[in-house]
Amino acid sequence: MRARIIYNPSSGREQITKYLLDILRIFEQAGYETSTYETTAEYLSASNEAKRAAQAGFDLIVAAGGDGTVSEVINGVAGLEKRPTIGIIPAGTTNDYARSLQIPRHDLLEAARFLVSQEAIPMDIGKTGNTYFMNIAAAGHLSDITYEAPVKMKALFGYLAYLIKGAEKLPRVKPIQMRVTYDGGIYEGEASMLFVTLTNTVGGVSPIDPGATIGDGTFTLFVIKTANILDILQLIGMLIRNGKHCDDPRVLYKHTSFVKAESLDGQRLMINLDGEYGGDAPIQFTNLHHHLRVIGNPMNYIDSVDAKEKKNEFVKALEDLDVK
Repeated sequence: MRARIIYNPSSGREQITKYLLDILRIFEQAGYETSTYETTAEYLSASNEAKRAAQAGFDLIVAAGGDGTVSEVINGVAGLEKRPTIGIIPAGTTNDYARSLQIPRHDLLEAARFLVSQEAIPMDIGKTGNTYFMNIAAAGHLSDITYEAPVKMKALFGYLAYLIKGAEKLPRVKPIQMRVTYDGGIYEGEASMLFVTLTNTVGGVSPIDPGATIGDGTFTLFVIKTANILDILQLIGMLIRNGKHCDDPRVLYKHTSFVKAESLDGQRLMINLDGEYGGDAPIQFTNLHHHLRVIGNPMNYIDSVDAKEKKNEFVKALEDLDVK
């Protein structure tokens, strides 16, 4: 068996290169003929190498970096007819996808040992046009916060925290007349934003959908049917504290195999795919059921200590904003 490790030397605290030889040793002792590729500043460096390695017949491609590196690797192989198994060594800051797969996130060598000892599981991914996403797509107001935020802020907070820290933008949020089509229904009316998720962790907070099952062929769809500042902050608080946002009348909550989003009043509806700008609506998201095999264990989710700490940070931020 052959493994190709595609690593981003700048991810997280730039620790991956320090442990690279030990990681190689772990894979080789497990029976893999292993080689590495260091990503560069070139556009789609990780994506292009993942595609090349897949076409060259590598059995396993390991994305060693943050969620951005993982997303590039997945985009490199997802469009191919023959797709290798994907492994992840989480060397970034948030590592949402690795969290959802229960891959160790605080010890790179332990993550490598996990990859050579666990089975690959079939995972759904999302597709829109020729682009794929693994975790979340978002649209509407505030969807630009992730790629406008300073690097230091990204290191401390995830997507949902950006919504809190982006509270200064909320007074400028206005309702958008949207049409959102999904399995068995259409929502047409005012909304401020929508979320289409594949896993149950966003920005270190989980579960964002207590009723979700990873890899069941459906997205979780949330449409926020209000642009009121207090309403939005209250919904974020409900999500973080108790998960009751799913039952709130201000939220459309559905499981669906596809989502089509359109703006009906001419307002721009920007799309965010896994934290990066992904174009403007109209747009359709399609769930590709069991499209990739990824090494991990998403069953029996355990709310880890660091996840609880992150949740406490969010609750404190809400309290500072006097959100009940």
